[in-house]
Order: sequence, then structure tokens, then C-alpha cells
Amino acid sequence: DGKDAEEVIPALAEGDQYFYGFQAGKILKLIHSIPAPDNQEDWESRFNRKIDRKIELYADSPLKYDNGQYFLDYIAANRYLLKGRPQTFQHGDYHIGNMMVDTKNQLQIIDFDRYDFGDPWEEFNRIVWSARISGYFASGIIDGYFDQKPPMEFWKLLALYISINTLSSIPWAIPFGTEQIEVMEKLAAEVLAYYDNMNRPVPSWYCGSLFTI
Repeated sequence: DGKDAEEVIPALAEGDQYFYGFQAGKILKLIHSIPAPDNQEDWESRFNRKIDRKIELYADSPLKYDNGQYFLDYIAANRYLLKGRPQTFQHGDYHIGNMMVDTKNQLQIIDFDRYDFGDPWEEFNRIVWSARISGYFASGIIDGYFDQKPPMEFWKLLALYISINTLSSIPWAIPFGTEQIEVMEKLAAEVLAYYDNMNRPVPSWYCGSLFTI
């Protein structure tokens, strides 16, 4: 029993929002301690194939983002970051919408039904959904995972994953109608604002280690 984290957390003090995010980051680190099977395909080849498919879907889409070329340019310039990436167990849909705060005020993670194996850092590709609700919470996730020292390589790779996710969202949304299309167009505009049109690898919502844990 409990309440949806996306309802509880934004109403809390900024430090408490960050603290819950920090706990979510620690939990995610634990999830990623489970290794992928030995026979897992190399991540670089596997994800590059996914990128090619998503770019093709976007190219064939009757709708395009006004500034979608920023995503395409960033993807083209940073695919090399996929080389040599490790693979682990993934929750598959890790964001504030799949978390609850229980009756003892503890954070609980739900909905593991989309689990997969892949680059553990790809798991952060949905963090924009958390950041839209609370930048402090999203910052806490990253700081909890990296002990408040996220490396620049992480930020650059995360921007790649978010770029390809955002790019593929518009062809995904079209069958669902105008409302979903508008949601994704708004999200794309927000992502470009966070990243200064993909010129800044660290998003503007990241508050850094403002709080002592």
C-alpha cells in the first residue's frame, strides 16, 4: 500500500525531493548489479541497429520536430560512445511514474514487466519524465547512483540515449492521435531547452550536489 511517488514527491521540500531521488539512484545501482547473460549480443552492434531503425522511422514519418535536426546531429556525432559498454539487468521503465511511497514513507519500485538486459546507463533514458515533475528528484537519482560524482562520459552518453528516444517518440505517437503528438512535441522542445539544442551535455535541470546525504 502507498501513494504514487509522482503525486507525493513534488509537494515535499526540495531537500526531501532530492533525498527520495538519491534513494531511487541507490536502488537502481543495486538493480544493475545483476549481470547480463554471457551470450548477450555486443551492445554497440545491438544498439546501433536500434538507432538505425528509429532514424528510419523518423525519416519516414509524416510529422517531424521543428528542430529535430539537433537530435540527428548529436546522434551522428556520438554513436562512438556505445563501444565497449557493459550490460546488466535493466528495470526497463525506470522513472517516477513507476515508483510509490509506502505507508512508512519508503520508496518502492513497481512495474518490472518491461525488464531487459543492456547498458546500465541506458536505463536513465526516461529520466526526463522524472525531471519534468521534479528536477531535484531527478538530480538525486543520478547523484545516488554515482555517489554524487557523475562522470562526463555518462552525461554525453545519456544525451545520446535521450536524443534517440525523443526522436522516435513522434512516429510512435502518431497512431494515438493529436493529444499524444502534442505531448511528444512539448517533450522534445523541453529536451532541447534542457540541453541548449544538444550543445550542453549536462541538462539544465541538474542541480548538482546541493544537498549533503
